[in-house]
Amino acid sequence: MRAAERGFLLLTSHLGDPRRKPLTVAQFRILTERMASAERTMEDRELESKDLLALGYGPEMAGRIVKLLSEEERLDYYLQKAAKLGCVCITRVSDDYPALLRRRLGAEAPGCLWARGNVSLLAQPAVALVGSRELREENWRFAAEAGRQAALQGYVLISGNARGADKAAQEACLASGGKIVSIVPDALWKHPLRENVLYLSEDGYDEEFSAQRALSRNRCIHTLGLKTFVAQTGLAAGGTWAGTAKNLRHGWSSVYCFDDGSEGAALLGQMGANLIGINALDSFYDLPEQITLF
Repeated sequence: MRAAERGFLLLTSHLGDPRRKPLTVAQFRILTERMASAERTMEDRELESKDLLALGYGPEMAGRIVKLLSEEERLDYYLQKAAKLGCVCITRVSDDYPALLRRRLGAEAPGCLWARGNVSLLAQPAVALVGSRELREENWRFAAEAGRQAALQGYVLISGNARGADKAAQEACLASGGKIVSIVPDALWKHPLRENVLYLSEDGYDEEFSAQRALSRNRCIHTLGLKTFVAQTGLAAGGTWAGTAKNLRHGWSSVYCFDDGSEGAALLGQMGANLIGINALDSFYDLPEQITLF
């Protein structure tokens, strides 16, 4: 692992200790912006407090950053434990970090992803599927057909491994010989390895479920796919709605929502989503690409 990759982990990860206070996304973004714009050379030495003071940090924050970067032994132990559990780290400066994630999210992209399974799936064309946990029958059929067609049309399926729409699409995709990338909001290492499945998580391979992690992963699901399918959504409420609305605001990917006659679907249509029926899934290539931002 390169020094830059180790730096990402040291600054942004709990490294298995919930009491450790890494930098927030905003703090890390500010640090990278200041270091990128600073007219100085580090030559071949470690970052020191005086360097951070020169970048405009106060003594307390400068000391905190230096301390985080100094915990090399803790990092080594964390990486060794990960390797034993079959988990690998992909940082934003790693060669196999997803290009779509970096390009679409910019400085807001996760500093680190943890992976368990076939990492090469991240380099293959993909579509995403999101939806409610409590599905109506017709919406379940839409989710399952989206997963099946992803397999038949040669796309990796990106989803969130939750019950309902996610599980329906994932299992249908695998049953048809497809491949999935499942972004999980709980401890990565607990998910059993399966053929043609890659599990991903943010923050760490050992962090347990939280509502915040479940919501945060939505931006990764929406940005890793060339297209995003919405099997079912509530009306201006819930994780599916929030993630899809944010996608439409930022134009991350084309959004295709099942036209089930619900108020939620109708409002997403007004916001720029393409409303489609199940038959439209027969050819992802022929689906319209234009997104109208609201």
